[in-house]
Amino acid sequence: MMEQHVELEAQIGRWRGYVQRRQAISPADIDELEDHLREQIADRQATGLDDEEAFLVAIKRLGNLDAVLREFAREHSDRLWKQLVLVPEDSDGAGTPPWRELAVVLALAVGAGLAVKIGTIWLDDEAVLARNLGLLVFPFLGAYFAWKRRLTASVAAMLLIPFAALAVVLNVYPFVPGGSTEVLAILHAPVILWLLAGVAYIGGRWRSDNRRMDFVRFTGELAIYFTLLALGGAVLVGLTFGALSVVGIDLEPVMEDWIMPFAVPGALVVAAWLVEAKQNVVENIAPVLTRVFTPLTIVMLLTLLAVFTAAGGLVDVDRELLILMNAILVLVLCLLLYAISARDSLAQPGLFDALQLVLVIAALAVDAVMLTAMLTRIAEFGFSPNKIAALGLNLLLLVHLLRAAWLTVGFLRGRRPFGALERWQTRYLPIYGAWAAVVILAFPPVFGFA
Repeated sequence: MMEQHVELEAQIGRWRGYVQRRQAISPADIDELEDHLREQIADRQATGLDDEEAFLVAIKRLGNLDAVLREFAREHSDRLWKQLVLVPEDSDGAGTPPWRELAVVLALAVGAGLAVKIGTIWLDDEAVLARNLGLLVFPFLGAYFAWKRRLTASVAAMLLIPFAALAVVLNVYPFVPGGSTEVLAILHAPVILWLLAGVAYIGGRWRSDNRRMDFVRFTGELAIYFTLLALGGAVLVGLTFGALSVVGIDLEPVMEDWIMPFAVPGALVVAAWLVEAKQNVVENIAPVLTRVFTPLTIVMLLTLLAVFTAAGGLVDVDRELLILMNAILVLVLCLLLYAISARDSLAQPGLFDALQLVLVIAALAVDAVMLTAMLTRIAEFGFSPNKIAALGLNLLLLVHLLRAAWLTVGFLRGRRPFGALERWQTRYLPIYGAWAAVVILAFPPVFGFA
């Protein structure tokens, strides 16, 4: 009986995932629709049907899903996603006018650029500026999410308190200039800031697995849009530079002093808005991207593993190579998360799921070799902030990937629902934030701020 209820929850989870991916209604309305589905299931169970029969009958009683979504769309037309147009042609006056949101986004983008520009003037020390760069941009991205989600005062306080604490630590700690703990703080601060942005994005509902997965999906889509904006901007700037150089005008000082400080943070805010406005467009591309890059990444990992193994004794492995492999493992994890978020949870196991398992196993092999190399170097040369930070990250990755591999095997064999794999990814994410906090808060005093 317990197994039946577990399977019922898995079926409801897959149904909810399908509804979410249609992007026609808000999360609150999805909750309402799910409640209606559960009521229908309970009614059918009361007549003596088992879980599976009650679920199937309840789904049929709800009617065609597209019709349900159209009904919700008519009742909540102000919440519909609009694709392929920046400003909808029709507006019934409900909700926020599209032009107002565009104005808010542009104002926040310019504000982020101004904050970075002022920071480059006031914080003339490059290390100090690097420590504060994320702190200068995050308030504007967080402000967009707060405005978009209409955050409550309690959620806003939940964001401001850790943000203020991080700002104090990064600017009060007496870091040794150019020291390892300062570099580690610079590298780990964006992790905490991004998780805070995630809390703002999901409206403070951090305990919801579905909303966390929404943020994972948003992060992948943001990376796509930001890259497209960066590439497009680079082409335009390059053409402009080339044209003006013909007449003897050098724009390099303008590029360094004005274009970059405004373009990069501004593009981040604009990309976030584009994800919100054009979500379905990217979701159509996401499965294609993951299917292209997953096999390519597998080949890359196997090649790097062979090169890494053939590099000689583990003690003699170049430090820069270890750092590079660490970065590659993080990128592999990001690809895995985005692939899971982009997958239709209702689909049956297939070839691509098997490829993902191969990807995870290859990443585990690389991680195991790296951990061996790190432990060997620590035994030979002793502890250092960088070594401990890298060791901790690789242990976290090892646990994450091992569990992901186990759940993927269970899914491929039909013993576990895909939702179990999704929940593991989203519930493990805060662990990385906790580790980043340890590196920023504890490492500097422990290692004398060096």
